[in-house]
Amino acid sequence: MAIQGRYDLFLVGLSLVTIFISYSTLATARLLKRWRPPGNPLLDRGGTILRLFLIALSIVLGLISGLDAATLGWTLHQPLRQLLVGAGIGITLALALFGLSRQASKKGGGRFVSQRFIEMILPRSRVEAYRIALALGPVVLLEELLFRSLLIGGLSPLLPAPLLMVLVSFLFGALHAPQGLWGMVGAGAAGIIFGALFLAEQSLLAPIVAHYLANLVQIMLAMRFPWKEAIDQLAGISSTVD
Repeated sequence: MAIQGRYDLFLVGLSLVTIFISYSTLATARLLKRWRPPGNPLLDRGGTILRLFLIALSIVLGLISGLDAATLGWTLHQPLRQLLVGAGIGITLALALFGLSRQASKKGGGRFVSQRFIEMILPRSRVEAYRIALALGPVVLLEELLFRSLLIGGLSPLLPAPLLMVLVSFLFGALHAPQGLWGMVGAGAAGIIFGALFLAEQSLLAPIVAHYLANLVQIMLAMRFPWKEAIDQLAGISSTVD
């Protein structure tokens, strides 16, 4: 298949995957307003299987694109440095979002933070927290593959990468609408940081580590507070519930 034909096929596949994830995320959010699942949505087996399938599909799309590994961020140069940079940024971001969400919750309450959604994904026990720590892996990997590798790196032959970073971050934030206004703002800001990290390192490793720790540390901090206050605190968590 010609290079242009492969890239065109990549664009079609990427569009379909993006539309599907966007629609399913928002449709699930509407469903959760009327119905509460018996367990934590992050631990849903069907959702996990779907995410793993979408991860595999995203990798196939990257291979089809014909783009080099550096453009897609599929490189591992200086892995220790990337791990340390990602960890530092992720923990710092978690602390910042946690503190800002506390202020947003105090000032605006339910206007800024969707307590119902946060309550559903907050661990009920230490064992469930460990399971959620594992479940966050596919969630973060899928989001970084789609929003950083494919939508920024994959579309960089068509538009400037910094512009794509901004546009993708708006989409990333919008898909967190179920978490309330602060969830959208926090996720959008995090998207800018992860995108900048992706472009600076030309690798997915650093943003994956930063994204994972940003989510996990917020959950760990939230678990140390009383139930209602913890719900108020936990905002901006990146969790695509498919």
